[in-house]
Parts: sequence; C-alpha cells; structure tokens
Amino acid sequence: MFSWCLNLVYLALLAVVSPWLVFRSITQGKYRQGWGQKLWGTVPRCVSQRPRLWLHAVSVGEVLQLGPIVEGLTRQQPDLEFVISVTTSTGYDVARQKYPACRIVYYPLDFSWAVGRALDRIRPTMIALVELELWPNFLLAASERRIPVLLVNGRMSERSFRGYMRIQPLVREMLGSVRRFLVQNETYAARLVELGADRGRMTVTGSIKFDGAETDRDNARTSKLRRLFGLTPGERVFIAGSTQAPEEDAAINAWLAVRQRHPDLRLILVPRHQERFDEVARLVEERFRLPLARRSRMSLPDSSKAALAGFDRSEPLAGRPLDNAGRPVLLLDTLGELSACWGLADVAFVGGSFTQRGGQNMIEPAGYGAVVLLGPNTWNFKDVVELLLGQEAAFVVRDPSELTQRLDRVLSDPTEAQEVGRRAAALVAKQRGATARTLDLLGATLTEAWKSQNEQRFHRRDEGGGLAA
Repeated sequence: MFSWCLNLVYLALLAVVSPWLVFRSITQGKYRQGWGQKLWGTVPRCVSQRPRLWLHAVSVGEVLQLGPIVEGLTRQQPDLEFVISVTTSTGYDVARQKYPACRIVYYPLDFSWAVGRALDRIRPTMIALVELELWPNFLLAASERRIPVLLVNGRMSERSFRGYMRIQPLVREMLGSVRRFLVQNETYAARLVELGADRGRMTVTGSIKFDGAETDRDNARTSKLRRLFGLTPGERVFIAGSTQAPEEDAAINAWLAVRQRHPDLRLILVPRHQERFDEVARLVEERFRLPLARRSRMSLPDSSKAALAGFDRSEPLAGRPLDNAGRPVLLLDTLGELSACWGLADVAFVGGSFTQRGGQNMIEPAGYGAVVLLGPNTWNFKDVVELLLGQEAAFVVRDPSELTQRLDRVLSDPTEAQEVGRRAAALVAKQRGATARTLDLLGATLTEAWKSQNEQRFHRRDEGGGLAA
C-alpha cells in the first residue's frame, strides 16, 4: 500500500512537470532518451551466472568517480560484472565512452513497477549508490529481494540535511534499508545518524574524488588538448570550468579587463551542460565579437600540429603569427574532457559558485596546482572549500568585479601564484587513500552477498528436488 501511495504521488508530480519536460525536450534536446528504461524498467536483461555489481551515478561528476572503483574491483574479482546506471543523458554518454566493458542503463524512476522490473532484469548481487541517491520504492524493492545496498562516497550537505529533516520518518525508513554507509567525513556521518541511520553501519572513508584527481600536467590527455589548442610555453591559461549562465560573461569580462596588462593570457570556457555549448559559442562570437575555436571541431593531423577547424581549417593556430588580440577564445564543447583540461590552467575559476548551484568540483584543478578561484556559493563542497581555505590554497571572489581584481593580482605575482598552487596540490595529495578503504569494504560485502545468494539458490533447488542434500 505504501508503494502504491508513492506511485500516485509520483504520477501527480509527473503530470505537473510534463509540460516543462516537453518544452525542454523540444527547445534544448533534453530528456529525450531512455524513457522505456526510466518509466517501465525495461533495461537489458542480464543472464550470466556471475557476481554482478550495480553502480548508480547520477550524472557526469559521479560517473567519473567510478573509474578507480571499477578498476580496483576488477583486479580483486576478475569475473565480476558491472552495470552502471545514470539519470542524465550526458552521464549516459560519458559512461558509455569511459566504461565500454560495462553495461550502461538509465536509472528507473521510483515507480514500484519500474524499479521491480529493473532489479529482476539486472539481478544484481549488490548495489552501490554514489554520494546520495535514495529512493523509497527502489530501496524497498531491493530489500524484498535481499540485495544489499551500500552508499559509496556518501555525502549529506547542510542544505540537503535541512530538507530531509522535514520528512525524517520516511528518510529513517529509507536509511534502514542501506546495509553500509561509506561516507566522506565525520560531519556527513553525524547528519546521516541524526536522520536515522545506524551508527554501527557507518564508516568514514574519506572522499574518492581526491584519489581520482590527476596531478601530472604532462599526462597524455592534457598534452593532447595542449596541442589541439595550440598553446605555447610562453602563454598562461585562465579556465572557467563547469560554468552556468551568467558565469561565462563574468569570465570573458575578467579576461578582457586584464589582457592589456597580461597579453600572454589565454581563455578557455567549459560550460557545465552540453545543451549550452551553442549558446556560449554565440555569446563569444555575437555579443563579445571575439574569435572562437571549438574543441569539437578540432583534430590532430599529425603529432606536431594542432588544427583548429571552425576557426580556420586551412592553418593550425600554433603556426600562425597572431598577436594576442587575434587569438581565439577556446571552448571545450565535448564531454568527459574537463578533468584533463584543468591541467592546462594557471588560474581556474570553478563554476556554479556565482549561481545557486552551490559550486562544482574544485579538487581537480587544485590537484594540478592551479590557482583556484571560487564564487561565494560553494555549499555542495563546503568541506573541501574549508580545507583549501584553511591551507590558503584557494581564493573566494564574491562577485564578477572581484574575480577581475583577483585574476589580475594572481597574474601580477607569479611567485605567490606558484606557492598557492603548490599548497593546493599538496593538500590533494595528503587526502588520498579513500579508494583503497572503499574497495576493501565493497569487496568484502560483495563476497559475502555472493556467497549468501549462492546458498539461497542451493536451498531453493534442494527444496524443489533438484539436488540431493
């Protein structure tokens, strides 16, 4: 009865938001894929008799966190199968590119029929939810099938905590269905316990985001982007990444303002959402009337030249005698390359921090030793920001004008900038180790679950006369 009451609530909500979904689908191309899997749970059927781990990651950021987990568990248990579910189309595309050996599906909406069918088709040995993605019908259906659910790299922001406290009885029931909580820090653990989680099931592992952060600026993916963009050793780079409107305006205005004093500075824009790539391109070319080069139109014809198609197909930028005014703004309009692109940054502005998004992942640019600039709204990464600020390894800029001022100061004092970057990289290195702790706990629980499921199958066959005792 509880599940069907939830179904009615979900149907009412879906009816309310349907016009908005249709509008976004028509105008922006969003929400067009995977509706069979989302609404009905018609994910591809898994048939092998092997242990199977269902990993759920909402979007791109969570998808990229899965790399060390998939690699580590594959080494531990070579026969393990992986199913990775996502919520967004961008997350789906990135998951398919990054994990070709894994089965990629859309996460079912929390209707009882959808989650039940998806679980029966996938038949996971265990489910691991990344960060925080708890839905009552899904957890109830998993519990009924005796499938252990773990929260991995768990977090509970202050804002989410206040929201969950309003429905604490329901949240307590959901948390009771989770076998183990592997959380990033003690603050998150305390919030989950206050919401009703069992303290005995809680383990503070640290954040696997620190382990996944690249630190070598000469890694192959970053070096490829450097060649594609035609960046020369004498140029410095300002990257505004994971941006939302109007953060690109702020970054462009800051770059234009400091360029007279720092003519070697290049600008790379990386919008957060795929559907805004063309919008940002128009902003650069039509509103600011600046030349633009788009990553999606670039290719490397050989190992030494970077051809910028879309800016000038006939000639690579690196070989052109352009002054700084003629060099284009660079737009990274591809999926899954931001983590490598941060390795080009001397100064990195992390987006979502001038808006109500609450900030994006600033660990990656910090790991490369870039000078990290953050807007005032970073509650989604409050703990990481506190670590960086506590080590004087990042700067908060309260508005676009302060962004311009801080960018100018950083560029004017390269010695200080180098020291700030060094502190940031050292902090990231010190926080490593969460992945190893997470893998140990995941591996042990998975082995236990697989053994238990085999015993259940044996007993069912025995009771049916299929086996002798």
